[in-house]
Amino acid sequence: MIANNKNLGSELAVNALDDIPTPKADAKDIVGLVKTSGRVTGYQLSDGSTLSKEEGVALAKEGGIKGVGIAHRKGNEYLKSIPDGTEGNNLSNLPSVSG
Repeated sequence: MIANNKNLGSELAVNALDDIPTPKADAKDIVGLVKTSGRVTGYQLSDGSTLSKEEGVALAKEGGIKGVGIAHRKGNEYLKSIPDGTEGNNLSNLPSVSG
């Protein structure tokens, strides 16, 4: 019996991630999404720097970005928020910024 559908949704979302790197003590947050024609092409970090999608994935794998996991679609890796029950910090809710 499923006690809580919200928890099930979070578990399914976590299971969709290929990897959840352990962030280092000085890991940055993603504060904005760089978009081109509506598609995410990069990330803006809490220190003001911007990275391409590929650079963001590489930095996250090294523990340089917190709150994200690695997922893939059609052979391309990308970052995805780790479900924590808070909608406001999901990548899809972040503002778009210029690269």
